[in-house]
Amino acid sequence: MNTHVGNDRLGVVTAPRTVHIERLLPGPVERVWAYLTESEKRKKWLAQGPMANYAGGDVELTFYHAQLSSEPTPADYQKFEGATNKGKVLRCEPPHVLSITWPDGGQESEVTFVLEAEGPDTLLKLTHTRLSSADSMVMVASGWHTHLGVLIDQLNGAESAGFWSNFSRVQAEYKRIITE
Repeated sequence: MNTHVGNDRLGVVTAPRTVHIERLLPGPVERVWAYLTESEKRKKWLAQGPMANYAGGDVELTFYHAQLSSEPTPADYQKFEGATNKGKVLRCEPPHVLSITWPDGGQESEVTFVLEAEGPDTLLKLTHTRLSSADSMVMVASGWHTHLGVLIDQLNGAESAGFWSNFSRVQAEYKRIITE
């Protein structure tokens, strides 16, 4: 049974080694853009660190999942606390398009965020391409799904609960639809 509705909809595979997730976020495009590009805001839902505001510039994302909810980090994932992804900005067209490289199993994948105004809110279209494997697609889809839930909570001024239990729940479903 699929219990995902609205902003908890599962992402979809749109091409080989590609996942796509859409979310309707509260507030104007410029506000959401700040949560993508400014370290102090981004660390509240994803990862902190510097990000250049031009194509070719560096991106450095350091993850502290334990700060995203009150739920403790499971032992299997504690090794990722403080892990840093290094990449490059591929496109930066404020406040509508941001594309960055993302390390994936020794190669670079690509994440693109497209922001579109939808009334007083923002439609976020996230596409992660060039993923190395089906297992990587499952991890990435589960991660983005869960992190975007935290972003929605942040934008609504709400506390995020159950990061890891939410991750585990959607990981099982993404595994079913991507690898089985």
